[in-house]
Amino acid sequence: MAEGQRHDRSVLIIYGSETGNSQDAAEELGRVVERLHFATRVSEMDSVEIYTIVICVVSTTGQGEFPNNARRLWRSLLRKSLRPRCLGHVSFTTFGLGDSSYAKFNWAARKLHKRLSQLGASDVYPRGEGDEQHDEGIEGTFLPWSADLGRHLLTSYPLPEGVSPIPDDVLLPPKHHLVVAKENTVEEGFISGSLPNAAFDHTLLPIPSRITAKLKGNLRVTPPNHWQDVRHLFFSIPEEEAPNYMPGDVLTLYPKNFPSDVQDLNTLMNWNDITDQTLALEGDYPHNSLFPLPNTTLRQLLTHNLDITAIPKRYFFHQISHYTSDEMHKERLLEFCNPIYTDEFYDYTTRPRRSILEVLQDFPTVKLPWQHATSIFPPIRGRQFSIASGGYLKYNLGNGFVQIELLVAIVRYKTILRKIREGLCSRYIASLPIGTELAVSFEKNEKFYDLVKREPARPIIMIAPGTGVAPCRSLMYQRRVENPTTGPTHLFFGNRNRGADFFFVDEWPFFSESLTIHTAFSRDQLQKIYIQDIIRQQGTLVKKLILDGAVVFVCGSSGAMPKAVRAALMDALASEDDSKNGESSESDLEEKKVEAESILKSMEDRGRFVQETW
Repeated sequence: MAEGQRHDRSVLIIYGSETGNSQDAAEELGRVVERLHFATRVSEMDSVEIYTIVICVVSTTGQGEFPNNARRLWRSLLRKSLRPRCLGHVSFTTFGLGDSSYAKFNWAARKLHKRLSQLGASDVYPRGEGDEQHDEGIEGTFLPWSADLGRHLLTSYPLPEGVSPIPDDVLLPPKHHLVVAKENTVEEGFISGSLPNAAFDHTLLPIPSRITAKLKGNLRVTPPNHWQDVRHLFFSIPEEEAPNYMPGDVLTLYPKNFPSDVQDLNTLMNWNDITDQTLALEGDYPHNSLFPLPNTTLRQLLTHNLDITAIPKRYFFHQISHYTSDEMHKERLLEFCNPIYTDEFYDYTTRPRRSILEVLQDFPTVKLPWQHATSIFPPIRGRQFSIASGGYLKYNLGNGFVQIELLVAIVRYKTILRKIREGLCSRYIASLPIGTELAVSFEKNEKFYDLVKREPARPIIMIAPGTGVAPCRSLMYQRRVENPTTGPTHLFFGNRNRGADFFFVDEWPFFSESLTIHTAFSRDQLQKIYIQDIIRQQGTLVKKLILDGAVVFVCGSSGAMPKAVRAALMDALASEDDSKNGESSESDLEEKKVEAESILKSMEDRGRFVQETW
């Protein structure tokens, strides 16, 4: 145990994370309390142990649910056999990561905090909440909350006399590092320092619950001259491995870095002599969903596991500032990790979407030790995509294979620097040749389709701009097979141009006896028309369908769209019937808005309002 650490100064930081944001926040909190000489452990919620202080960092997913790696713990906390004061010895606090465009904003963190209190645990510090919609993202509230938490812990758990907190300018020792393997070989096919083959290494990673999928189709569905490249992907999976997927379920793809980028980094860091030697990992490696293969090489790690094209977080600048002897570079790097210079940080990183590799190219005096690569670079995380197929489309292939289809918008744009940017996964997908085998994983979303499956006569309203139409297409095909006689279905679809991005336009007539489509193509006329405008235009119909028990699905991009759609639904519910004449008083309108909000909240609670946004 390090100097200043006592058995009563231990902190467990547990995270529930779907995309990795909560894990990043948990690791940052780990560094905060480690500087106060607490014995610190950062762990997934489902790998929990009991410590003196527990800090819970949890995101909310789906309709107010816990992430996958937190659900086992949550179920254990709900056991009726637990005594009311069984956690009386535990002090805790929670920080939630959420998105206020969802009605159940930070629901998981709030439920967890309340339940721990019910079981006797005591608040060591007030709960914090982060919002993706904040001007500065999650960091807008997380940074001040974590700083105040550190000050509070230092006051509540004072250090022994003569022991001071570890200064911010001191680099904390890494929890894990690379070493040359005892039995070392140079990877066959590479000569130390040589350029790698331009082709991707499609090694199937040992991802938990891995499924092997073969790419059977990679079709661009927008015109070549259109501003956005949207792909219709087809995968085949052996029937014995394939999940019995339903509408709302998602497939996760795991992208890889381009060989040229990996080689650029190796050359920049002077790693060519070590990059193809066999390495081993020592220490506590927390990214257990992407752990390295045995007998891995640095090149393999940089290709499969470590994200060198991600937009760097503040702590990245703090780390790399310790590996330059240039005082001007060091000073500039430290400015970027100082919250005082938030505008400069965002102007340099987020706004131009500058990658980690580009940062290192901007600061060529930084020379990172290859031994610390796994602690300096973030892990490559899987990207989730809503499945677009269902019903008989699953079995189109025959011959013992199941088909899964995705609709994916390729992220490619120019930044304020006038430089082309491409998302890591988008760039990877766009380059994949037919026949490529990929390691993928699958996640169910049972609440998406549950009510419609049980009560097929209910009307359905699907609101889906852009690629958000993918789960709606899945739902239509699945219902066609399971319940040919269903209630009326209305699809509100929006995009830029009818001729360029009206996805699946040739298929919708197949459902014409039960499906009515309402479209909003924003750029096809001088005045822009959005999906929320069409909802208001069809306000009387929307109100009738909802009062008749309709299930409403909102699918697509998070942010402004869900809020605008919710406001339009509120206006529809608060609108006067066409049969009534005269204007309502201001008090009547206010009463109708309150009633509309009550209706939407009741729909959410009963599973009749389903939001699937990303």
